[in-house]
Amino acid sequence: MQALYLQDCYQREFASIVTKAEGRFTILEKTLFYPNSGGQPHDLGKMIDEEGNEYNVLFVKKINGEISHELDKEIAVGKKIKGIIDWQRRYFFMRNHTAVHVLSAVIHGEAGAEITGNQLGEQSRIDFSLENLDKDKIKSYEQKANEIIEQALPVETKFMLRSEAEKIPVVFKLAKGFPPEIKELRIVEIAGFDVQACGGTHVKNTKEIGKIEIIKTENKGKSNRRIYFRIIPSQ
Repeated sequence: MQALYLQDCYQREFASIVTKAEGRFTILEKTLFYPNSGGQPHDLGKMIDEEGNEYNVLFVKKINGEISHELDKEIAVGKKIKGIIDWQRRYFFMRNHTAVHVLSAVIHGEAGAEITGNQLGEQSRIDFSLENLDKDKIKSYEQKANEIIEQALPVETKFMLRSEAEKIPVVFKLAKGFPPEIKELRIVEIAGFDVQACGGTHVKNTKEIGKIEIIKTENKGKSNRRIYFRIIPSQ
């Protein structure tokens, strides 16, 4: 299956064919729908077949290496469809995901902390391997992240062999790393600032993020701190 979102996060519609169907769970030849993974929620949207019948996409998840779409009703194998994603939802998570990269890069650079978890949402959160986190530090991280965003830095994605990617300093900011069976990595680079291995969707320029506002922090155990933030439009 071809995952179109890995190539172009801004594409909103696509054509494909149903290759498998088990009840309301559907596999396509290629798809633009992002599956629930890596702390980023799945896309929503709809499919329209050749007869004009519409099928709402309720949930998307990768199962055994295939992206499965849960629809609101069954669709037959072999059907040609047009898929349309909920762009407002997709773009919101694109902005949030790039914001996570900016904020995590700032904190990693300042404190050497690795990401131990994250979840995107109306209030996104990132967990870091940090022992201490005071209010002054939080304010400085927020300020530095927003200074980076204001620079309007280009954001680019490319694919790279794992053996080559591992030569790049701090390309892995997740504490748990990536499974060893993954031999080719998708690299997201914020020009002149950060490089990370990531399979999520991102904006093309940091300016699109808006502004990061850190809402609160939590102590989640020994050397684990959680930061909640939201993105707001720039003034």
